[in-house]
Amino acid sequence: MPSDACSTCGLPLENHDRDVLFTLPDPVLGLVDAGGLPEGTWLSHDHPDESVMLLVPELGAFVRCLLPLRLTGGHTITFGVWVAVSSDDLQRAWKVWWEPEYADLELTGALANALPGVDVLAAPVVVRVRDVEETPYVDSSSDPLLTRVLTEEFPHDQVLDLLQ
Repeated sequence: MPSDACSTCGLPLENHDRDVLFTLPDPVLGLVDAGGLPEGTWLSHDHPDESVMLLVPELGAFVRCLLPLRLTGGHTITFGVWVAVSSDDLQRAWKVWWEPEYADLELTGALANALPGVDVLAAPVVVRVRDVEETPYVDSSSDPLLTRVLTEEFPHDQVLDLLQ
């Protein structure tokens, strides 16, 4: 086995600690497949990959958040997910995003991306800022399955297989 492979699962070590970015919320993906983002869509930046906020007519407001999934062996996969929020919360986030008040930002919403192998799409979430240099984190949920995802450790070989 090569030295850059995991001794437990044999997969390359760089697969074990990484970021997985969802470009758009799942409800928006169908619109893009049908011809692009709807007219009137607002992005906080030029492209969805760079954006931290998104407003889609008739679908709603979304904020990019981080959702870490702890893996055995001290590894972490961090998902860059979208959370559906109220338009008032989107406006509030926009006002403080680059201000000192950002440190105290807390939002409630619903997870807008399906995680691989876990049925938590639309689960209620609470989002909080942990580090002012990063997007907010999905901090907690009243959904039992998402609570497990947020608090437990999972076998890294099984999770990494889902991301192949």
